[in-house]
Amino acid sequence: MAGLYGNGIELTERMLDFLWGRQNLTLNNIANVDTPGYKTRYMTFEAELQERLQNASQGRRPKVEVSQAIGQTHAAVHVTRSESTRLDGNNVDMDQEQVELVRTAYEYQYMLNSINSEFKRLQSAARQF
Repeated sequence: MAGLYGNGIELTERMLDFLWGRQNLTLNNIANVDTPGYKTRYMTFEAELQERLQNASQGRRPKVEVSQAIGQTHAAVHVTRSESTRLDGNNVDMDQEQVELVRTAYEYQYMLNSINSEFKRLQSAARQF
């Protein structure tokens, strides 16, 4: 897709995938709030994506290398090993999970608006022909 539209749509699509995964992980944490011994899980991808994009943009063929960097970035799931204040060993903090849920929902909505705007610009440009 990068050849015709550039990397913007591909990057937005990948971010939506990552955010969807983060949202599901947060919902899983909330669902396990009463599970004894359950440890909170969280997802990271931003730092890896940023590093790959910076390295790719300095390459000999930035457009191609940026597209490859976007496709090769993977999310990492981590388990929080912090001590629990609960006797059953569960460390899910409902307040923190709810904040994460809302934050991710806003980020997801922002990315949807971004890709929608990109398609509207392409549609407008196509009308000119």
